[in-house]
Amino acid sequence: MLRKDLGEFPYYRPGKSAEGKVKLSSNEADYTPPSFVQDAIHAAVQYGNRYGEFRSPELTAALAEYLGLSEDNLCVGPGASSIVQRAVRITCNTGDEVVFPWRSFEAYPLYVRMAGAVPVTVPLADDYSIDLRACAKAITDKTKLVILCNPNNPTGTTFSRAEFREFMDMIPDDLVVLIDEAYWEFNDDPQRPDAVQEIQDYPNLIGARTFSKAFGLAGMRVGYGFAQPELAKALNLVALPLAVTGMAEQAAIAALAHREAFSPRVEESKRQRDRIAQAIGAAPSQGNFVWLPRADAADVEQRIFDEGVIIRRYGDEGVRISVTSEQEADAFLNAWERAGLSKSDSHC
Repeated sequence: MLRKDLGEFPYYRPGKSAEGKVKLSSNEADYTPPSFVQDAIHAAVQYGNRYGEFRSPELTAALAEYLGLSEDNLCVGPGASSIVQRAVRITCNTGDEVVFPWRSFEAYPLYVRMAGAVPVTVPLADDYSIDLRACAKAITDKTKLVILCNPNNPTGTTFSRAEFREFMDMIPDDLVVLIDEAYWEFNDDPQRPDAVQEIQDYPNLIGARTFSKAFGLAGMRVGYGFAQPELAKALNLVALPLAVTGMAEQAAIAALAHREAFSPRVEESKRQRDRIAQAIGAAPSQGNFVWLPRADAADVEQRIFDEGVIIRRYGDEGVRISVTSEQEADAFLNAWERAGLSKSDSHC
């Protein structure tokens, strides 16, 4: 009755939560939506008996203005992850391959397997950065899509525009590449590629971003993709109809209209990120999180949990600490100290 391979699907496990604990496990904002976003949501509630507009035309127009693109370049969905999932749908038949670095966003293998395609993972470099040359070497005649998370989640590393363009020159012109820029606003590396600009030169490139992180609208589920019109049209073709609610659309529109209000919060997150990384001996990060390689990750996670803070463990590879405000950074660092962990311990 069910698919024979269903039991083999990787299971996506979200960050844990627990009452009374400080949650630093899901890279969420710690602030409630601003009043102007709440007002937009409340105004939209009166239309809650109606479906939202097909393909979110009002938000699409606002995004076109924000990004300096045509509406024909855009697609909207419930989170950047929906754009990734659609990219798999438009490129892959059963048995086709999707190449992506690993470790990276936990849902990538699931999206690939759901489409009947085969995930091909490429190990990260020794410094936990994405090895783009190794990704290029992993491409075969069965490869239909490459997914690159920049900055990479959970390691926080980023690749440069020069490295990216070298990679694009190494691969077939008809191989689709998606850059997942969910943490774009936190990436202050001056050498970073900007997918909005890069799609002008690469008709096989898709960019994906979200309102969940910098705009603090994770619960609304709104993201967007952009590409040259042929790819954008295909992404819209396979979208789940009416997946973005009217309330979510209006929340995102309000956030874009007042986007300057979010900049101080993003800057604060970056300051606290750098502070935590230095305090615990972690490498610099370009996301709203810090990655700490630890062979004893399970023990570290539990000891921090026992002190009132939830972080996220990735097997026996390491832990990821979400970074938001000074208050929550203080809570983590105090938990770290009370747990008996030290900067020297962080290089296990």
